[in-house]
Parts: sequence; C-alpha cells; structure tokens
Amino acid sequence: MTDIEYFYAAHSAFAYLGSARVIAIAETAGCRIIHKPIDLGCVMTAAGSIPFSKRSNAHKSYFFRREIERWSLDRGAPVMNGRPTYHDNDITLANKMLIAGIVQGHNVDQLSRAMLQAHWRDDADLADRNTLAKIGGTVGLDPSPLLDAALSVEIQVIYDANTSQAIERSVFGSPTYFVDGDMFYGQDRLEQVERALKQPYAGTWPKHDRHTGTSPGERYAGK
Repeated sequence: MTDIEYFYAAHSAFAYLGSARVIAIAETAGCRIIHKPIDLGCVMTAAGSIPFSKRSNAHKSYFFRREIERWSLDRGAPVMNGRPTYHDNDITLANKMLIAGIVQGHNVDQLSRAMLQAHWRDDADLADRNTLAKIGGTVGLDPSPLLDAALSVEIQVIYDANTSQAIERSVFGSPTYFVDGDMFYGQDRLEQVERALKQPYAGTWPKHDRHTGTSPGERYAGK
C-alpha cells in the first residue's frame, strides 16, 4: 500500500486545517502517514519565497485570514481570531518532538494534529516545553522521553535530512504531500491526494525544465 509523505511545520495554519482530513484519508485507504517535519524557513528561502514580513497587507489578509476563515468552516477546524500570539517563536522543539515520537515507535498522527490545533485554536506557544508536555499528555503520550530526545544529535540529523529532502524535492510550503513521488501542495489538494491513492494521475513529477534540462528540485539543491 502506498504511504502519504507529509512535509510540514508544527505551526502551519494550513497543515492544521487539513490535519483531520489527511488522517481520515489515510485510515480509509489503509495507508500510513510518513511525517516529515521541516525547517520551513529554510525550505521557503531555498524556493525563493518572499518572507512573510515583506508581503503586502492585502496578500496577508487574503491568504492568512480570509482563506483560513473559509477553510476553517469547510474542514470543521475552529481557529482563534487573528494570528496566534506566539506564531513567530522558534518551533524547532515542537518539530523535533514529533520526530522523536516517530523514532521511539509512536504513531504521531494525533500528536501532530493536537499541536497544530493548540496553536491555531487555543493560541498555544509551541516553543514552550511545558506547553508541549501538556499537549503530549492530551493524546496519551508520556512527553518527557520525547522532549528529552528532541534535544539529541540523532533527532537533529533527521530534522536536517527532512529539510534537505524537502528542498531537493521542490517543496516550497507547508503542508506538502507526496503519493508515489507525485507532489501535492496545500491542504486544498487533499481530495486529489485521496484520488491518487486509488488511481494515480497520469504523468510524472518532477517535470524537467525544457531550457535547462533540470528539475526544480535539482536547481534548489544547487546541482
């Protein structure tokens, strides 16, 4: 059975909006979600994205408020009013806690969803160890081993590898899903992910640039 590869950051609004749906899709299809938390800032920089702070107010208002409001209703995923207070805090610990859970043999589907929900619904600070511990407890996990392991070199190596792989494979935002190597960017593509699990789309990804002969991922990776 094909798995769903899932590249995202633990504070991503659109990863939150699609979190319950991707879990439901995987359960129905009888496949696994392969969680790959990434350093989203590094990935977006490699892709040439404009930093959030430099985008126009109109752009931010539409993509990071109006779109969130509508998808919140469509997905049944309540969100707080406005941008989370701690959204700009470093979420490395949260991302690496998820990786530690995987390494320790846990299914982190619900832990991931709980983090995303706590941030966007409850204004939780995902940089705070105590907050993360409480979130882990809500899904029946002992958070201490995960948080301790999150500080290890082993987990950092995996985190760096996830980020490098995302860049090499042309990921440019969160969430991004892969089914048999075919990339789907954004939670609004989840119905296509569902379809691809049943019947793959024709064609291949990545496409090669007709001028350079390289794929976008090869360019981003400096190859």
